[in-house]
Amino acid sequence: MTGIKYFFTKTPGLGGRIKLRYADFIVEEIIEDKLCEVKRFICENPKAEKLIIPQKEPGKEYLHLDLEKINKDLHDAIRYIARFLHCSRSRISYAGIKDKRAITCQRISIWNPNIELLQKFKAKGIVLRNATWSNRKIDLGDLKGNRFTVTIRNIALSKEEIEKILRECFSELEKGIANYFGEQRFGGIRNISHLVGKEIIKENYKNAVMLYLSATACEEESETKKARELAAKGKFKDALRTFPAKYRYEKAMLHHLIENEGDFIGALRKLPRKILFLFTHAYQAYLFNELINKRVEHGIGLKAIENEPTEDGIPLGLLPGYDSKFSPGIIGQLERELLREHKITFADFKVKKLKECSSAGSRRKIIMKPKNMRVLEIAEDEFFAGRRSCKIMFELDKGCYATVLLREIMKKNDLYSEE
Repeated sequence: MTGIKYFFTKTPGLGGRIKLRYADFIVEEIIEDKLCEVKRFICENPKAEKLIIPQKEPGKEYLHLDLEKINKDLHDAIRYIARFLHCSRSRISYAGIKDKRAITCQRISIWNPNIELLQKFKAKGIVLRNATWSNRKIDLGDLKGNRFTVTIRNIALSKEEIEKILRECFSELEKGIANYFGEQRFGGIRNISHLVGKEIIKENYKNAVMLYLSATACEEESETKKARELAAKGKFKDALRTFPAKYRYEKAMLHHLIENEGDFIGALRKLPRKILFLFTHAYQAYLFNELINKRVEHGIGLKAIENEPTEDGIPLGLLPGYDSKFSPGIIGQLERELLREHKITFADFKVKKLKECSSAGSRRKIIMKPKNMRVLEIAEDEFFAGRRSCKIMFELDKGCYATVLLREIMKKNDLYSEE
């Protein structure tokens, strides 16, 4: 896991693996103290749902809906909805991004949708329900948190051992663990978003584009790997022809470079603004994780130091930006040390030629405290003979990563391997 070095619980690990099936990882958004419940895709034979839209009220131009999806990237789901409604994607907003390889449910808002078209909406793996009108849109960060229901499989322990480990680990977790940014922040299987972000911050736009186009992952298909190899060699036309159709962002960037030789800034701008900014945030997240590691290595750990920024008694870690200021004392020394190691300054986060990637910076709690943890089931694993599975449920505040908590329970860095 990117930038994640240390464990903060002492119990033995369960081992095992997650996300063998989509239903093994369920995410339900908590927004305005209401739970967006997964209903459709956990049923074996789900019935078709008819979207009921109430009469529009005066002054209320935003339609709020539950969006349930299975094995769908949120941006893809929004693109499908926008295309169906013949409207811009900018009309559709959400509070937070959910996992792709999972079953998730969250609230979205659509500004002045075509009701007649929306009532006919159908898409594989996507369901809309619970429509209500509002005078405000849903903005990024509006959620309170998420409830997770996770099945861990291939556990080589007895039921009694699993129960004991979970009981003791839950007790430790309630006291708080490091609020590391999880793997999703860094771009999935390729794990390069923070590296692209670093190149953008340093204004190495060509490096950023080439990294995005050419970096490969073992899990990628051979055709995709071939396309990335061609891109790395500068054979953009061949790469464009080779990339499968689903790689629309790579194709858009390549097409731009073919038509506009050397315009790497323009190529980056072929990405949606929200995705483009995620590169900057991924780099900030990587630096945040590294600062937690430095606290551990200097014997400070997660405890608050006198005069350092805190919220509710919890230290606030640095997400550097052009308006950032160093913490006082030893924490500030660690922040300066990290920026020197990366050869960057706060001012670098004001990206002059790509302003949409600029960030003023902020701070974030370095401790997460899960709530309402419970064991739902421990059973024989139907997919791994002689092994067991366990299903657990817990809630996390917004911005906290379930994979970070699961890493503490399983005591392994690769949560998907069967070893």
